[in-house]
Amino acid sequence: MRTQVGIIGAGPAGLLLSHLLHLRGISSVVLEKRSRDYVERRVRAGVLEQGTVDTLIQAGVGERMLREGLPHHGIELRYGGSGHRIPFEKLVPGRSITVYGQQEVVKDLIAARLAAGGDVRFEVEDVAVHGLEPGPDTGPYVTFGGERLDCDVIAGCDGFHGVSRPSIPEGVLTVFEREYPFAWLGILANVTPSSEELIYTRTERGFALHSMRSPTVSRFYLQVPADTRIEDWPDERIWDELKARLESVPGFTLTTGEITEKGVTPMRSFVVEPMQYGRLYLAGDAAHIVPPTGAKGLNLAVADVRVLTEALDAYFSDGSTALLDGYSEACLKRVWRAQHFSWWMTTLLHTFEDDDAYGRRLQLSYLDYVTSSEAAATTLAENYVGLPYGG
Repeated sequence: MRTQVGIIGAGPAGLLLSHLLHLRGISSVVLEKRSRDYVERRVRAGVLEQGTVDTLIQAGVGERMLREGLPHHGIELRYGGSGHRIPFEKLVPGRSITVYGQQEVVKDLIAARLAAGGDVRFEVEDVAVHGLEPGPDTGPYVTFGGERLDCDVIAGCDGFHGVSRPSIPEGVLTVFEREYPFAWLGILANVTPSSEELIYTRTERGFALHSMRSPTVSRFYLQVPADTRIEDWPDERIWDELKARLESVPGFTLTTGEITEKGVTPMRSFVVEPMQYGRLYLAGDAAHIVPPTGAKGLNLAVADVRVLTEALDAYFSDGSTALLDGYSEACLKRVWRAQHFSWWMTTLLHTFEDDDAYGRRLQLSYLDYVTSSEAAATTLAENYVGLPYGG
């Protein structure tokens, strides 16, 4: 087989890249090791930045998001027995977030690719990357399941555990990494959200987040030890702990109900530089991971894909390699800004076992500053809704 861009991974990054390339008249094949049902049900991120929303609308895949997504114009920081709203509409006029699950974005993109006759292959086995360095008689190609896909460029959109990044020779990449001494226990529950906006709560018991996926489905997270086993957290214990952390403001009552999904997510910061090697370009989680506190993972993947689309369009239009050569540098500016914001939100709101009374008072002091200073609140707001593209 032959295509212009071989894309490994049918998550948001790979599917959106394939769709945007299609709109530019550039062919691609998407290879995914999981089943279609799996990727359409896999619950991950749910907060879309303004730029991500705009990108999906401009690409013609935002109709259902506009109909079913939940626009939010602020978040609440809850600590010390009181809640403090960060008002996006005042601090960053015209910019907001939309709550719309990653799996819903994936469903919309798969439907769009198949409707356009796109080549998206699921349950593909033994994917391997070859021929990354340009040569006189060779080009990049991907083998899978006994077949071969020749292409001009390969996009590695297959996540942290995918095959793309390990295909780069040892010694090429520089790894920047930080692991946190706790994890998030996350649940989905068939209950009406107890708040119209997200609540980020800092307590001496640990962090908690109240989020949602729809008017009838709520999403919650609890800070737990890194070695937590989900088997040790029956539903009753989860609700008891969520109540203890979220019902810290007078008059607030948490609605409980049926838990439909739960799991433990490790907290990690990770970046590789550069995000490219030869004719392989990494995008999304294949190149960087952020702790979910800042809601940046999916949005960074979309930002990467926007940059890569423009670079590939220039390359296939007139042979220009300038944007492809500068792909990594262009992406990493936003990546490191999001890394800092995610680290900052994480350290601001979580409890650390090795922290002393001095450290805890510093944390509370900064929370007081963020919730009382318009300048500090604006910094949080503009990073949370996402910096404008090109800014």
